[in-house]
Amino acid sequence: MVKFSHGMWWDKDGVAIDWATEVVNSKVDADSLRCVVSTKHIKDRGDTLNRPTITVEASSPSPDVLLLKAYHWKAQKSSGSVDYELYPDVDYEKLATERQDHLVVNKTNEGLTLSTDTITLALDTRPKAFAIDVFSHGSQNPTALHSETNQLLTKLGLESIGYVRKNTNTTPTHPIAALSDPDQGERWITMQFHLSVGEKIYGLGERFGPFVKNGQSIEMWNEDSGTNSEMTYKNVPFYLSSRGYGIFIPCAGRVSFEVQSERTTRVNIAVPYEAMSAYIIHGPHPCSIIERYTLLTGRPALPPPWTFGLWLSTSFTTSYDEKTVNSFLDGMEARNIPVEVFHFDCFWQKGFHWCDYEFDQEYFPDAKGQLRRLKEKGYKVCVWINPYIAQESKIFDEGVQGGYFLKKGDGCVWQTDAWQAGMAFIDFTNPEACKWYQSKLIKLLDLGVDCFKTDFGERIPIGNVVYHNSGNMDSTQMHNFYPFLYNKTTFEVVQQYRGRNEAIVFARSATAGCQRFPVHWGGDPLSSIEAMAETLRGGLSLGLCGFGFWAHDIGGFEGTPDAGLYKRWFAFGCLSSHSRLHGSGSYRVPWLIDPSGEADIILSRFIHLKHALMPYLYSTAIQTHRTGVPMMRPVFLEFPGKEEGSAVWNDTDTEYMLGSQLLVMPVMDVNERGWVQGYVPSGRWWRLLRGNSTAKRVVRGPSFITECHGYGSLPVLLRPGGVIVLGPRWDLDLDEPRPEEGSNSKLSVVYDWAESPTILVNPFEDGRMNVCVDIPSWANPEQSAARIHVTGSQAHVKIELVDGQLSGGWKVHKVRAGDEGECDVVTAKEGQTSLWI
Repeated sequence: MVKFSHGMWWDKDGVAIDWATEVVNSKVDADSLRCVVSTKHIKDRGDTLNRPTITVEASSPSPDVLLLKAYHWKAQKSSGSVDYELYPDVDYEKLATERQDHLVVNKTNEGLTLSTDTITLALDTRPKAFAIDVFSHGSQNPTALHSETNQLLTKLGLESIGYVRKNTNTTPTHPIAALSDPDQGERWITMQFHLSVGEKIYGLGERFGPFVKNGQSIEMWNEDSGTNSEMTYKNVPFYLSSRGYGIFIPCAGRVSFEVQSERTTRVNIAVPYEAMSAYIIHGPHPCSIIERYTLLTGRPALPPPWTFGLWLSTSFTTSYDEKTVNSFLDGMEARNIPVEVFHFDCFWQKGFHWCDYEFDQEYFPDAKGQLRRLKEKGYKVCVWINPYIAQESKIFDEGVQGGYFLKKGDGCVWQTDAWQAGMAFIDFTNPEACKWYQSKLIKLLDLGVDCFKTDFGERIPIGNVVYHNSGNMDSTQMHNFYPFLYNKTTFEVVQQYRGRNEAIVFARSATAGCQRFPVHWGGDPLSSIEAMAETLRGGLSLGLCGFGFWAHDIGGFEGTPDAGLYKRWFAFGCLSSHSRLHGSGSYRVPWLIDPSGEADIILSRFIHLKHALMPYLYSTAIQTHRTGVPMMRPVFLEFPGKEEGSAVWNDTDTEYMLGSQLLVMPVMDVNERGWVQGYVPSGRWWRLLRGNSTAKRVVRGPSFITECHGYGSLPVLLRPGGVIVLGPRWDLDLDEPRPEEGSNSKLSVVYDWAESPTILVNPFEDGRMNVCVDIPSWANPEQSAARIHVTGSQAHVKIELVDGQLSGGWKVHKVRAGDEGECDVVTAKEGQTSLWI
């Protein structure tokens, strides 16, 4: 952890900080401002000697986004020697032109200001008064928690921007010290952003500890660390504030965040370089912050519909062959549990050969035939890979001869025994190495593989490491950036082969921008209820960083879950964006976990529910692709307003919104009658599942609820004024899969979602509805098969088909007034385009 101070008055031993103190030169251009700041007060001309300066620049690269830069020596190694790919999905020149029309830069006697439509940066240039205030203004969103005009968002006041020297000569103004080794010790730039009373911080990647980050010391450094520590596989230097803004540090290397953990009123951010940049992103609505952040770093590609079905894995260290695989799939079929994807984990390749990207002939003598037979039955195929090539691999010598691996300073290949004996690392900064690697994947795609689990990417060497483009590459910055290149290279070859909206990876390591290459899963949890909770916290934190599609190991990875845990995790897993059965040393088919057979029934129930929810889920996925707002989202993304008080910002890390309409509360209790607690925002919510719960069907908020649920139930609540569309595979009246449909375990999540749907409406009790709902086309996902317009009030609601068509007739369930939760039900004939209920 990086703390420079010792309490309020002193620096730590060996630390010297030169703080930006007084502006000595400033200017404004048409689209930016710049000032040179002395690190002491200037009383006379002698004070301009033997003293470092810090240069501060500000601009607005896109609407409602500010870019603040600070640097010490401008010609030295900076935090930009590895560059994120920014604004990858837009025409930036056009965006910059649009921004220019909404940008005002001024210079007055008091200072410099730079303003967009809703956010202003004000820099005080008066003597002894250097400070930067960032505040909102203009038109605000009245539903946001902080929506006042001229609202202070954050500021950098006294001793807030500094140049830090650690374990160097602390008197560099002495001629001898100044001309000694300039690289001695550590040198950092720090920006320390003010926190207001009650302000909460979220995000910073997939973090498994407390959801609210206040009080934590957080390092951006990817580690293969499991889910029960402060380290993580996915570090993202972006956080979101409850005050209506976010901050992104575009540094691929180590970034240190002290969130109220060094100074109690600040987020102290530091990078070990001569320069630092910070994007300040205004909302004020938290969804708007994420949309603008993902405009900057990229939005998730749209996964193909089949990826939302159930994935079944061989698990990690288990022994398996074609007979084993078939026994699993046949067993799932016999138990009415539809499987969409079968995943071959590590040992589809020969031991000590990872990776040669070839099926082990001993266990899979007819791999091509086996994959063909799986695909003839309707299954998709995923195989495990990593970017490390063991020296026993058939392709190791190719990589050495081609120069495709990371090297040491002496020109030899960088090798290690940590994981695979003598393994080397593919150098993804080398375009020829990328082509070579992709050629191996193309052979697998030709064989019938549909996608790849891109495991690892965190164990990346630093120090004596030479990359292909080593002239521009800092090995410490490449540590976190490596998985971006790894996943991008893999995703792009699948997309080129399969086509747009048909590509997917199943990735573990990540940094900012990796959200463009979905899906990501949550690493290696223990098989415990506590690990289930920490997994959810990690997914919610990651989602706030623009990662829209996310999965986890149902039942946990390490250890074998007991039957109770497994059944609880089924419900959570099937109500996640992506659902996978996976583990370490044990098979994860339910009948082996729970010989009683109840787990079979529970998994069948929840995966059929997910199939029925596909019209809603895939419509949500399309919006996630377009906006970056995650499918699984913290409650405050939908309910950030003052009417909820602080509850949604403080007490909701064991629940989430699945899309904009459904509130889900996983039961974190392994007992057969398990207790769940959670917060329900304002209004009348309707319970989608009754199961074996004794709770009432209507839940009124704002309130904290405590309920008891059996394994077949959990709180899944439709919001007030909410509308969702379900496919015909679920009977809302019986609260179970439709028998005539559910008997076919080969059912896929890819079906005609506009055929015989059910439209569920929960009207406002004291307001009118005006909602449009799209039903996506499974054949052309980014187009609508039908659009439904819902208008009216509690007394009468009109449902009108305004575009496309619904085949086979359709049904409407409207929640009645009162607390009983009964529904009025009306069925429309095929060809009917509207009805009142």
